[in-house]
Order: sequence, then C-alpha cells, then structure tokens
Amino acid sequence: MPLDPAHGAGLAGHVPAKVKNKCEMTRMDSSTRLRTEVVQLRESNARLKKLINKLKESNRSTLHLNKKLSNLALKDPHTGLYNRRHFKDTLEKELALAKRHAQALSVIMMDIDYFKAVNDVYGHTFGDLVLKQFTKTLQKAVRRYDVLFRFGGEEFMMIAPRADRPTGLILAKRLLKTINAHRFGNKTHAINLKVSVGVASYPEDGVVIRGLDLVTLADRILNKVKEYGGNKVFSSKDLEKLEGKAASESDANKVIELLKKKIYRLSQRANQSLIEAIFALAKTIGVKDWYSDVFTKRMMHYAIDIAKMLKLPNNEIEHIRKAVILHDIGKVGINENILLKNSKLTTGEFEAMKKHPQLSTDIIRPLYFLRGTVPLILYHHERWDGQGYPHRLKGKEIPIGARIIAIVDAYRSLTSNRPYRKAYSKGTAIKILKKESGTKFDPQVTAAFLEILGR
Repeated sequence: MPLDPAHGAGLAGHVPAKVKNKCEMTRMDSSTRLRTEVVQLRESNARLKKLINKLKESNRSTLHLNKKLSNLALKDPHTGLYNRRHFKDTLEKELALAKRHAQALSVIMMDIDYFKAVNDVYGHTFGDLVLKQFTKTLQKAVRRYDVLFRFGGEEFMMIAPRADRPTGLILAKRLLKTINAHRFGNKTHAINLKVSVGVASYPEDGVVIRGLDLVTLADRILNKVKEYGGNKVFSSKDLEKLEGKAASESDANKVIELLKKKIYRLSQRANQSLIEAIFALAKTIGVKDWYSDVFTKRMMHYAIDIAKMLKLPNNEIEHIRKAVILHDIGKVGINENILLKNSKLTTGEFEAMKKHPQLSTDIIRPLYFLRGTVPLILYHHERWDGQGYPHRLKGKEIPIGARIIAIVDAYRSLTSNRPYRKAYSKGTAIKILKKESGTKFDPQVTAAFLEILGR
C-alpha cells in the first residue's frame, strides 16, 4: 500500500532517541576535550613562565658570578687590594689621562724592610696578619682618589692621580710616618715596621712613554733607599744626587773610599737584617719568660750610659748594645716549667737554668759580625767575687761588657714581677745593688749605674 506523503514527511523529521543521545555524547566529549586541552595549555604556559623566570634568575646569577670572578681576578685575596695585573692596566689608563689633560701623576712604591725575618721568627700566620693590618693602615692614610695595589710579597704600589713630585713626596712621607707610628701584631707579639719608599712622577721624571717606565724608575729609587739603610723616602732627585756624587769622584782614592763606604753600608744592611731576625726571635722568649722583652730597650739605654760614663770605646759600646738585646736568647732552650716556677729551684733545675748563657752563645756564634758579643753574653752571670757561672771568673777576668750587663740585668729582674715574688720598688732595688757591690757586682760599674739611676 502506498505511503501517505504526510506520513513520510513525519518519519523523515523524527530522530531516534538512541541516535540523538549518541550525538549529544559526542558534543560533550568534544567540549570536555577542549576544556582539558585549555587547562593543559594554561599549565604548560605556567610551567614555561616558571622556566623563563628560572632562566632569567640563572642569567642574573651567572652575571653576578662572572662579575665576582672578574673582581677576584683583579684583587689580591689576602689583603683585598687590587693586584699586580690590575695595577698595570690602571697605570696605563691613568698615564693616558694625565697626558691628555696635561696633569701630573705619581707612582709610589713601598717595600717592607726585613719582612722575611718576621715570617721566619713568628711564622707566616703572624706575617699574614701583619700584612692585613699594614694594608688597613695604608688605606686610612691615603687620599680618596689614590689607589693602592699589592704588587707582590711585601711590595705595595700606590697610584696618585694629579700628584706632582713634591705632592708625591708629601704623600709618601705621610705614609711612612703613619706606618712607623703604628704597632702591628697581636696581644702576644707587637712589632714596628720599617718601609723603604720610592716616588716616581710624571712629567718631572723625563720622558715617560709607558707606565712601566715609571715603575722601573720607582724600583731603581727604592733600591737606592735600601742601599742607604731603608725606612726613608727618595725621589729621582735623591737618585740623581747620590749617583751624580759617585760619578764626580774622579780621584782614584776617593773612588776606592766611596766603594768601601758602599760595601760597608750593604754589609750593615745585611747585618741589621740578621740582628732584627735574632732580636725578633729573642722576643719570642716572652712566651716563656714574659718579663724579658719589657725592659730590653731600657736595659740597652742603661748599659750604653754606663759604658759611656766609663769612657769605653765606641766599638765596645756597640758590642754591649747587641749583647744586651741577645743575652737571654738561650732561654728558648730552657724548660718552661723551670722559667715560670713560683718557688725556689731545685739543684737540678738551677743547673739547667745555668746553661742558658752557653745556649745563647751557641745560637749566635755562627754569625761572624756578632763575634764581639759572645764573651759578654757567655759571662754575664759571672760574679765579681768569683762565685758566678759558667766558669767562676773573678774580678777583671770578667769582660767589662759582661759586668755591665750583669748589673742592669739584675736591676731589671729586681724591678719586675716574677713568678715567685712581686717587683721591688726602685729604692729597694738600689739598696740591694749597693749591698752586693764588691761581691756580686763590679764596684766601679755599680757606682756608675747608681749615679745614672739617681739622675
């Protein structure tokens, strides 16, 4: 039977529920996937932003680290000053500026005298501490636009912009005065430093093509300062004067005499270096026998005054001066328990203590220039009545220098706090010295010393 057209149209417009539900589910799935993809995209964007931020932070850290490494490459890690490498670059730039603007420029080279002795005696840890303190002292004394550098070891440089030779000399002398007035070290050991200083200046010092020319000249000047004993400030004018003086000595005898003086100065410089090293070692006795360093300088002045009053020759006075400094150095070989014992020594302990004069001479005997001090040190515990040690010498058998050291050493001991008693007053100590004159001490030396104490 034929279909009704209207009926057919009704069938065509009708969608079965099953098909409709399937289409609805498909649309829902698409929406869910779309939302999921949007969420994932947002999460990816968030992660990407985090990664970008981390990358930026990493770049900042890298730049900071590179800057820090660059600064470290230009600075001395110990003192914090700029190093030799940066000095060369800075000097060339400052010299170029000085030339361009027709300004002056000075380079100041400083070298700590006898610093090796400090390291040898007190150790490198103490030496490093001194270098740090030295740096801080310099930093406080320079102008705000002066730049300090550690050139190497105990050598330091300063670039002083807009400083001509007279200004450079003023700055250098101020630095030297500041250093000489300062004590360096710690509570256990404190030392003074001596510094040789050379000043080279542009444009006064002739043709300067490169910064290295100023450095070379400053080094020449510094060596001349060392040759003349150190602890001074010289400029090229001093160099010209001293070298010109040498060149003008045409007479053969004068030239020979000049060479002798030069050799003597160099010898004195070497000797002084050794004396300072030994003296620094002598100061370490203070760890064991703490009064030893307190009166050393005063003892030296007393001994020299006595020697002069007795009209001793200058060479003998010089032997006495050195012997006073070094006479107790042998105590480094005595047991600390004996040195610091707060009661009377036993016979065995006293015998050990009596060895220190011999130990002192054993230490200094290899040094030829100190040979004149050996008998003074060895016999400074001998007595006028022959009851001393180590060889029981009597009266004038004892070298006069040893007799002088004996009484000033006794006075130092009497007026110092000791482990077994408190210090005597000056008056009481003088009474004891008077009482022991003619037995323990030379009467003539005692009279001279008492007169000095009475001034």
